[in-house]
Amino acid sequence: MQVPAAFRSRPGRLAAIAVALAGVALLLREPSPAGAEAGAQPVVHRAPGAPRPTAAVSRPARPVTPAPAATDASITNPVRGHTPAAWPVGPAPFPGSLFPGSRIVAFYGNPYSKRMGVLGELPRDSMLALLRKTAAEWAAADSTLEVKPALHLIATVAQGKPGRDGMHRLRMPDSLIEQVAGWAEANHWLLFLDVQVGHSTVEKELPRLIPYLARPYVHLALDPEFSMKDGSAPGTRIGTMDAEDVNYAARALRNLVDSLKLPPKVLIVHRFTQRMLTNYDRITVDPRVQVVIDMDGFGDRPLKRSVYRDFIVKQPVQFTGFKLFYKNDKPMMAPAEVLSLSPVPVYIQYQ
Repeated sequence: MQVPAAFRSRPGRLAAIAVALAGVALLLREPSPAGAEAGAQPVVHRAPGAPRPTAAVSRPARPVTPAPAATDASITNPVRGHTPAAWPVGPAPFPGSLFPGSRIVAFYGNPYSKRMGVLGELPRDSMLALLRKTAAEWAAADSTLEVKPALHLIATVAQGKPGRDGMHRLRMPDSLIEQVAGWAEANHWLLFLDVQVGHSTVEKELPRLIPYLARPYVHLALDPEFSMKDGSAPGTRIGTMDAEDVNYAARALRNLVDSLKLPPKVLIVHRFTQRMLTNYDRITVDPRVQVVIDMDGFGDRPLKRSVYRDFIVKQPVQFTGFKLFYKNDKPMMAPAEVLSLSPVPVYIQYQ
């Protein structure tokens, strides 16, 4: 066999090996279709009387190419989506269940930071007014479901630094949780407590939140992106949770529903990659806890639709959610566009 001239010299052989290794690296690289890569770690703004936090990890900003302006009829007048009757198969809802008769519209973030979401970016009164306006827009776009506004507070914040206990997470003080709970309760809204475990676990982080989850209007969310089972620092790569983590949280919520005779709870699980949620088909579905897999990636319209299809619709658990980013979606989808998805999301979150 004749060897090409480029391979006869040592530099030529080394160059060929380098090209081959680069190709292998691309094949092994984990895709992050609408997710995040390591980025800046903004400092959570300290409130009076709050413990001194370390640098908090918000969802790292990933540059995206702006999508074309909405000009064609398929965007300005999208076809209404539908939820197939057989998707997914699950138990009949108990009385008092929020789904499928309602749609939740939530504002996400933390009042200690202007960079983690709209909940903390705007002054309280402006934020609450915007949520009322946004909920009204959703009610106008789809009158078939009652819209339930919600505040989605990151109550346990993943940290880039280990902290005193080495857990790479910062638990928000009770004073902050009570403050946001007061905003929700005064407006007859819902409250979600979001958990980013860092190097901790769902099992270790839930007990301190149980007194809040015992309230009928308070629900739970888990963020696998910042669950670093491999020991990495949060924000350096995308984390992962397993069905066992979700089932543990669901059992805790079921116990509250049973023992306190509460209406069914909602459990949100964020997802935008394959590895973020392993063994999804082993998640136990029970009428006392309604599970929502929330499409948490950002980007342009085609990218968000493809991630929703590949990681939410094709791997069904129970209900679906969809996240909208004021700054990172280019441009942000309007309610009518989100309503064109099938199945139609029942949980909408704004960051």
